Amino acid sequence: MAATATKTEKKEPKTKRASASSNGFHPNGSEPRMSAREFEKEMDSLHVELVKLQEWVKATGAKICVVFEGRDAAGKGGTIKRITERVSPRVFRVIALPAPTDREKSQMYIQRYIQHFPAAGEIVIFDRSWYNRAGVERVMGYATKTQVDEFLNHVLPVERAMISSGIILIKFWLEVSPEEQTRRFQDRINDGRKIWKLSPMDLESHSQWYDYSRARDAMFAATDVPDSPWHVVNTTEKRRGRLNCIAHFLSLVPYEEVPRAKIVLPKRQAPRGYVEPNYPYRYVPKRY
Repeated sequence: MAATATKTEKKEPKTKRASASSNGFHPNGSEPRMSAREFEKEMDSLHVELVKLQEWVKATGAKICVVFEGRDAAGKGGTIKRITERVSPRVFRVIALPAPTDREKSQMYIQRYIQHFPAAGEIVIFDRSWYNRAGVERVMGYATKTQVDEFLNHVLPVERAMISSGIILIKFWLEVSPEEQTRRFQDRINDGRKIWKLSPMDLESHSQWYDYSRARDAMFAATDVPDSPWHVVNTTEKRRGRLNCIAHFLSLVPYEEVPRAKIVLPKRQAPRGYVEPNYPYRYVPKRY
């Protein structure tokens, strides 16, 4: 049974619009960088809304599927971490599948993704998705032209079946300027904390920028439709991009704040004769 709810006003943060080239994908970096303090303040407010969304999903049995695609180093993983860091992993599930096994390669292409679709009361976030076929598999030659064309012809009926089943499907494409992508890759090379983010595939995405642009353009032409649209996020200025993405995500779901009873911390029980044992606990060393 759905809980009685009070509508929560959801406002997207106001940001200065960056100028862009004619195709809208290459902002010139004119947006001023947001300070960490301002970013965290806005993020705190969005985290509160994400918790409200979570409670609404649990109360109503809603099913939400969020797809994150985009340029390498555009900030997909970081944005997903910001979405999930203050909510329950039992409600928000992140799916980041490795390369398919030989068995999975023999299956219907989308089969290994379907098993992860949300059930009632779940929000599933795909960090890369079935759209690999239209992007990396096309550019790197892992799929034939026929396979890519078949995918682009058949993916929308699958997504419409998802939507007809009650799933709220949201597709995000994160875009970054070529200059900023280069800077982030170089940063990963020089930072021991980030070197794991660099794979041979990432390096190929840098050298084959325009092949990936062509793949993106073809994907949008075939799959950006009113009932299953792509929402494009400019993440050249990373902090603003994350805030804009999360705020827009919240605006796309008709969630409401679920009333809950006032929480009162219960009084701790009396010890009733309990005495702490003289046990040689193996405490971790105090290094800090």
